[in-house]
Amino acid sequence: MIKSIIFDFGDVFLDLDKSGAMQNALDIFGIEALTDEMIAVNCLYEQGLISTSEFIDFYCDYFSHISSQDLIDIWNYVLKEFPKHRLEFIKQLYKQNKYKLILLSNTNELHIDWVIKNVSFYEEFKYNFSKFYLSHEIGLRKPDSDIFEFVLNENKIKAEECFFIDDTKENTDAAKLLGIHTWNIDETKEDVVDLFKIKKHLF
Repeated sequence: MIKSIIFDFGDVFLDLDKSGAMQNALDIFGIEALTDEMIAVNCLYEQGLISTSEFIDFYCDYFSHISSQDLIDIWNYVLKEFPKHRLEFIKQLYKQNKYKLILLSNTNELHIDWVIKNVSFYEEFKYNFSKFYLSHEIGLRKPDSDIFEFVLNENKIKAEECFFIDDTKENTDAAKLLGIHTWNIDETKEDVVDLFKIKKHLF
């Protein structure tokens, strides 16, 4: 029996343009692909292991033609719309008081600052979750098993009684190994608001 639902944020509630953002960055940087060092720095930033100023300085030092504001704009390019019907969905789910609702997102300070500024109902959205875990605040990152074990232990919940929704297969695969029920949502065809239609056999 499912007692807790763990939601990702990007491409579950907030629409993202991952491929467009990557191509935009590569075009402005003038490179074919991100280096291993850049990928590592991005991961460190998502875990809150380096500060926003250190993150910006790294890229500005790497690309002398890029200003701090340019880098912020490039980094935030991925963030798009938050459809209001998804807010209504989570509000209704909260009102039912049937499941513990948890948010678990790989994110960073720049992205959350953008969301707070541009999504007028962000605090209203956040209110519906008993726990709101952002990777850069807890120092853990999906798909590492540590982050899922942290959520299970801190909330005193059993893996087999949890359902986890994420658009990244690597993340749902990691959760599944711990016994958590998962939905690797295809954001191009599926919407989180249809959870109980698509996964009705579990609920």
